[in-house]
Amino acid sequence: MFIAFEGIDGSGKSTQMQLLAEKLTVAGHQVHTTFEPTDGYIGSIIRKILKGQMKADERTIAGLFVADRLDHLLNEENGILKKLDEGFVVITDRYYFSSYAYHGSHMDIDWVISANAMSARILRPDINIFIDISPEIAIQRLNANRDKIELYESLENLKNVRDKYFESFEKLMDEEQIIIIDGNPSTGKIAEEIWEKVNQRYLSK
Repeated sequence: MFIAFEGIDGSGKSTQMQLLAEKLTVAGHQVHTTFEPTDGYIGSIIRKILKGQMKADERTIAGLFVADRLDHLLNEENGILKKLDEGFVVITDRYYFSSYAYHGSHMDIDWVISANAMSARILRPDINIFIDISPEIAIQRLNANRDKIELYESLENLKNVRDKYFESFEKLMDEEQIIIIDGNPSTGKIAEEIWEKVNQRYLSK
């Protein structure tokens, strides 16, 4: 099973990914957690750009994410496909819907979707879990927990990104399995809802 967590920065998706991984492990599954941008060579370049240590055009950044995602899938040492073949449940913190939303806020979203088409053909998530919170709350969390705000972490941009997430969900609703989770309740309540959805749709089959 391949699960992708999505959400604007500050949504709590990273926390929820770890909580789900713990529940799956207790239930007897081998679990591999991962993230994008990756910690590989291409991902490290992206992280420098996001932190303001390098500059790049939005189109270049989008292209770097395409390349990093393909390596994330196909890497012979620790790629997603390899882990799935080894019997792991793979959970990723961000996948191509993040590109649709973040890069689609700065360029034609259909171009971004097309640019990531190869990744989508190779592997679609069994479930995309989107944790939805207001951009205002997200910014409050980021300001409270970060020493430095990264490239896309402004209130105006997060509003646009949230809108683009929902635009991409509408465009691809017939091709993708998407679950939208209210990110406003307590961490525990959100984790319970996610576990219930995953268990109902996949584990109980």
